Amino acid sequence: MRVEDVDGMRVATFGSGPRVIIAVHGITASLMAWRAVARQLPEGWSLVAMDLRGRGHSAGLPGPYGLPRHAEDVLRVADHAGAGADAVLTGHSMGAYVAALAAAERDFSRVVLVDGGLPLPLPEGVDADAAMAAVLGPALARLRQTFPSAEAYVDFFRAHPAFAGNWSADVEEYARYDLTGPRDALRSRAAGEAVREDGRWMLLESDRIAAALATIKAPLSLLRAPRGLLDQEVGMLPDELAASWTARLPGLADEVVPDCNHYTILFDERCARTVADRLTSGR
Repeated sequence: MRVEDVDGMRVATFGSGPRVIIAVHGITASLMAWRAVARQLPEGWSLVAMDLRGRGHSAGLPGPYGLPRHAEDVLRVADHAGAGADAVLTGHSMGAYVAALAAAERDFSRVVLVDGGLPLPLPEGVDADAAMAAVLGPALARLRQTFPSAEAYVDFFRAHPAFAGNWSADVEEYARYDLTGPRDALRSRAAGEAVREDGRWMLLESDRIAAALATIKAPLSLLRAPRGLLDQEVGMLPDELAASWTARLPGLADEVVPDCNHYTILFDERCARTVADRLTSGR
């Protein structure tokens, strides 16, 4: 992994192949979310991932936040990486929505949305903050917590329902990368203000997300996890939601990656191998 800063944004390149994938992480995540997928790439490929503004080692970058701002940052990183029209763009969770906005502005060889990217209907009478709390649960809770040691933070992740029985060295490194603060009051690097602003935008700007999806010229595919953020039986993007969008966008290829949840679609070795294959084979 080669790490550099691009206009204050932390960027990592996994691999050294000439074919480039630009990868965007989720709402409280970091570039380390892509490490397991990058390791599964065939020879000749490299994956470029960034810590989005307000996350990871880009946490100090100022707002305003919002998904269009992240899309601008993604395209700037793509320029820096020399990613032309033959590059692949992908995003996971919130990163899939960012990828959709970026792909509406520039051509890529294909765009792969990983368990995200489809507008999520906001239930009538429910405000955006309440909807975020219901969907993100422990991910939001950890932003308000401090931890006495790195081991305590790792244990917090171990107890997460998504990782019970699915622990790996990649998940542990992902957790440790996210830590900052004094030794006895460690906390997540993700800025609460950024997460709240981005979450509201994602829930309140469904029309803009839909317009972006309709504008994308590149082959567009969706990889879905059958289980949710807390490993519940219904995924973040249920079958009926996906079906409504494949009907609306005939070019959208929808695939469920079996036996994974919203997080392990990137971290489980078998699931990560499937994601890497779809990124590089065009299937």
